Amino acid sequence: MTSSATILLAATLLVGGPMLAQAPPGAAPDDGPQESSITVRSNLVLAPAMVKTKAGAVVYTLTADDFVVTDDGVEQKLRLEENTDSQPLALVILAEVGGSGVRHLDEYRNLAPILEQVVGGVPYKVAVVGFDSRAIVQQKFTTNIDAAAKVLGDLDQGDNHAAILDGIKFSVDLLRKEPATYRRAILLLSETLDNGSQTSLAEAIRAVSDTNTAIYSIGFSSVKADVGKEAGKLSSDKPGPAHGCFSRNPDDPNVDLSVSRKTQDFDCLAMLAPPLRLAKMLAVFAIDGFKTNVPETVAKLTGGEYFGFRNPKTLARDLLTISNHIPNRYVLSFVPSDPHVGLHAIEVTLKDRPGLVVQARKAYWLEGER
Repeated sequence: MTSSATILLAATLLVGGPMLAQAPPGAAPDDGPQESSITVRSNLVLAPAMVKTKAGAVVYTLTADDFVVTDDGVEQKLRLEENTDSQPLALVILAEVGGSGVRHLDEYRNLAPILEQVVGGVPYKVAVVGFDSRAIVQQKFTTNIDAAAKVLGDLDQGDNHAAILDGIKFSVDLLRKEPATYRRAILLLSETLDNGSQTSLAEAIRAVSDTNTAIYSIGFSSVKADVGKEAGKLSSDKPGPAHGCFSRNPDDPNVDLSVSRKTQDFDCLAMLAPPLRLAKMLAVFAIDGFKTNVPETVAKLTGGEYFGFRNPKTLARDLLTISNHIPNRYVLSFVPSDPHVGLHAIEVTLKDRPGLVVQARKAYWLEGER
């Protein structure tokens, strides 16, 4: 866990520069990571971004001067990281085997050639996790993409649940154990609504924003039309405690004692302190997104991409799109001017480029002393 002087980075799937990767395909040995070319500096925050025309064509000729990055609404001094497209990759393929996912298990067969393009021409490790009411490692991290693809194509049917948030947290925890030199990513194949997770929405938001993990999601329709009681419990129109936001009075019906003191304090500070207000707004927006489409929301929070699943042909097409977009991401970096503890909202925009659309991560989490 980091100290107050260290930012937990939240990079995208491959923190690739603006040009296509030229390194030959290869696999990282099991006994240790490859040497890294990226320099990680104290308090450095990475804000990877993809730029496209309105017609969807990728743009990779911009410079740092074309971008504006704000942290909690304050513009930051940024730079464009170079030579980041050869970093090794640790990828978890997180596939739903329960709930609505049962109908799609056969469609994950014979994906080895496409998955090889997804990991690209860099050293890599791939793991497969299946989830229904709980998440289970089906394939430990391996450098054999064919072995991982075979496991993905032979997943057994699970129960009637789809604990997406639990699966995401489980996968993030797996990736935490990988060397810091590896970029970390999750390829999520799931329905849109969570059903059965023990992980709260707030915990999920923090998990996907305080690690260097990007989530690329392909989501199919959920059978259930509800997301459960957790989202409703976090509705933003709930009145505050009668004796003030920080009140822990058990006789006040508006005091939720199931929320920890630390969480309550952060929520109150977010409403009272201007530097945290924008971050709180971001969290509320993210929670609302979790109510309607979990895989899309986590993709947007981490700077990844979301695709709606329609059929096996679109699955293959979307995976190829992901593999094509991976090396075309700009990696912007900055040292935050106000490194306060907690959730930070990031916004990446372009200067005088009305015909272009930028897609970038939305947040990171700064830890305090542990």
